[in-house]
Amino acid sequence: MNKRVTFQDWGRVDYQDAWDRQETLFAEVIAQKSANRVNGTTRPTANYLVFTEHPHVYTLGKSGKPENLLLDETGLVEKQAAFYKINRGGDITYHGPGQIVGYPILDLDNFFTDIHLYLRTLEEAVIRTLADYGIAAGRYPGYTGVWLDADNDRARKICALGVRASRWVTMHGFAFNVNADLAYFDHIVPCGIDDKDVTSMQRELGAPQDMDAVKNLLKGHIAKLFEMELIG
Repeated sequence: MNKRVTFQDWGRVDYQDAWDRQETLFAEVIAQKSANRVNGTTRPTANYLVFTEHPHVYTLGKSGKPENLLLDETGLVEKQAAFYKINRGGDITYHGPGQIVGYPILDLDNFFTDIHLYLRTLEEAVIRTLADYGIAAGRYPGYTGVWLDADNDRARKICALGVRASRWVTMHGFAFNVNADLAYFDHIVPCGIDDKDVTSMQRELGAPQDMDAVKNLLKGHIAKLFEMELIG
């Protein structure tokens, strides 16, 4: 098993460009797995952990309902936001400046072949990062993502997850609200959940946070939990 993972920070990238780049890496890993199977070889498959940030964009997963976007074409233009239907699981979510978007492109044969555990491990990395800042976070039974006060009527979501996997290779990932403009969530039914709030580190701590510092902590927790050897 190859636990070496190439880390890349793409900075702020248009959503379509990032999706295309993801698809390229994903296809390369799938192709190597297929070649190994056909040729009876054991050439190691590559793994990637990508952090990025997007201009304002709404994305709708395969199981999502279009009516959960509350803006029409004119409204999207006014908000300077794009909209994409994409091939991950989950419903609708928002990406934008001040949010860490993580795209792990991993061959889970190198780690563990359990999608449920994969999602819970990504959640745990965010939970531990928030704990570093004194924010108590956890899970909301029946839902993916990371939540605050999940055990009472003040439940609010700080990180959404939506992934795709084929032949145990993953893509898409998570969106972690650090300094995100939460007003953009007012124009969707986030993840199809219409009775829960959304929050950010900035809102919880009362001040904008250093994105690079949060990224470094989060990257470290992901590496430790997956027992990765990060490169780059």
